[in-house]
Amino acid sequence: MAQIKIYGLKSNLSKIKNELSNVIHKCIVDSLSFPKDKKYHRFIMFDRDEMIFPDDKSEQYTIIEIMMMEGREVETKKDLIKSLFVNIQKELNIETNDLEICIIESPASNWGFRGMTDDEIKLNYKVKV
Repeated sequence: MAQIKIYGLKSNLSKIKNELSNVIHKCIVDSLSFPKDKKYHRFIMFDRDEMIFPDDKSEQYTIIEIMMMEGREVETKKDLIKSLFVNIQKELNIETNDLEICIIESPASNWGFRGMTDDEIKLNYKVKV
């Protein structure tokens, strides 16, 4: 399981929300061997006066936070991050300097859905990739 939060300016993200979601999901599916039907994205959009960021960032400044279960190899996570940089820049023309990506992992026992914790559920995809 992975939950994705995308933070940025409302004036930017509202125009590209669907396209960005599709690019992120494709990268997740390809890099993590994630099922195509498992898409959990949340957009958190701010007015310009509600978001403070460094002077070297443009209005396209976007933070992508990926919360997922532990178990993926370091190289798999690095491949995901690199894929996000390349594909978002290619598909949406957002410079890599305007993207920040963070993967946050937690044990399967800390995830709850379908009335159980994730370490009790039989998933239809591999976590150890």
